[in-house]
Amino acid sequence: MKIILKKTGIVILSVVLLCSFLPIRAAANFEIPGACQVQTDTGGTGTVKTLDYGYEDNTYLSLRDMAMLLNGTEKSFSLEITKNEVSLNPGSGYIPVGVENTPWEDSENPDISLRRNELKINEETAFYYTLIMQLPSGDYDCFMMAADLAMILDVEIAVPAADFVEIHTQEPFGISPAALEEAGYFSGVNSVLVGDATTGEIYYEYQADMPYPIASTSKLMTCLLAMDAISAGQLALDEPVTISEAVEALAASDDGVVPLKAGEQITVQELLVGALLPSSNECALCLAESIAGSEEAFVQRMNQKAQELGLSQTTFFNCNGLPVYTEDVIPAKRQNSMSAGDMYRLASYLLKVYPQITDITSMKEATLESLDFEVRNTNPLLHNLPEATGLKTGTTNRAGACLVTSLAVDDGVMEHDLVVIVLGTEDSIERSRVSGMLARYALHVFDTGAEETVSGSGEQNSGDLPANAEAAVERILQTVRYVN
Repeated sequence: MKIILKKTGIVILSVVLLCSFLPIRAAANFEIPGACQVQTDTGGTGTVKTLDYGYEDNTYLSLRDMAMLLNGTEKSFSLEITKNEVSLNPGSGYIPVGVENTPWEDSENPDISLRRNELKINEETAFYYTLIMQLPSGDYDCFMMAADLAMILDVEIAVPAADFVEIHTQEPFGISPAALEEAGYFSGVNSVLVGDATTGEIYYEYQADMPYPIASTSKLMTCLLAMDAISAGQLALDEPVTISEAVEALAASDDGVVPLKAGEQITVQELLVGALLPSSNECALCLAESIAGSEEAFVQRMNQKAQELGLSQTTFFNCNGLPVYTEDVIPAKRQNSMSAGDMYRLASYLLKVYPQITDITSMKEATLESLDFEVRNTNPLLHNLPEATGLKTGTTNRAGACLVTSLAVDDGVMEHDLVVIVLGTEDSIERSRVSGMLARYALHVFDTGAEETVSGSGEQNSGDLPANAEAAVERILQTVRYVN
């Protein structure tokens, strides 16, 4: 395998570290307006308005300012921005409205919220976390993370000096996970793993042998056992299942997702859809009871299956991933746990033995006909990457935000399933961004054969991690200055 050039990894890394080198501002708990200087490799230069959201250096860039600077280059894009929607068309010319690359018109901190907004990218719907605000001129602007914009435009962004950003329109977007790890980027993540489930080749891993809470990604094992039961003739996809009182109670709780009522019936197929798309805890429980008679008996099967698959860093306490309490006088709060390596093996097995599972997990929305109830997939990458086919999200306070992503690719000889495991990000915003970047890294490795060195693994090289992030960042910047 070829090794990604160090220069490329370091320069690409600066996309993610961009926020750390913009002008210093006072800390605040809301949006902080600022600016940075941006230059393209075609000679365009100008001021770009920024917003720091919630924390200083959590920086989002003005799309109108960026569109103006890239206008006429190979990475130009048109923009239409309303209060609730953005239409962005790469390759089209931008029509300015007169507010681009100018200082903030109002010095007061704007009162807007970071939301998962809909973006139309060449008429295809995608979702990114952005800030949409109305400027004093009456025009709307949208503020987006540099890394997200770089992924959309497939362009390289570099930070050669403080408060200065370069856009290399001739270079495609890419990342170096090992460089991200060295800079401390994964310090806010429990573990990650990227690999080819078809061949078993692992492209990159970080703390992949340590077990962590996995929240609703537990439902992958529940659905695997359901598929086993269907394969064995114990269940049929169109078979109606009667809903129990325990399932109704869970559906009526704060953790309920699908309104299941005791005594009513729902098909096995709909239970699988409910468990995998909106992450219905009650659908998972209904499957467990249908297969094993009780959740307790089903959990025994889950742990037994884990042993059969060689998942040595895996423990299940329930079928859905919710926290559970013991019955002690002082109850202990327990959660299903698994290492990223075990999750990779589970996902790989599921995709190999039951590839039809992606017929469900690739659906963006569906209707549970028995209930006349519409559900939506919680997987954010299905909207942003055409190769994405699943698999499962999961979130609890202890587990953080987790995502198991599958990507369907073809090498001209056979189809492959790439898998990206991200466990324990701080929130769904970071889950989407980390998973999106690593998914693009997986696609790059598959297409080009350019892979990180083995030493990029968190477990294998943890002793080489920098003592502090500031020193690591400075070292990377110095290298960038010398190689540019």
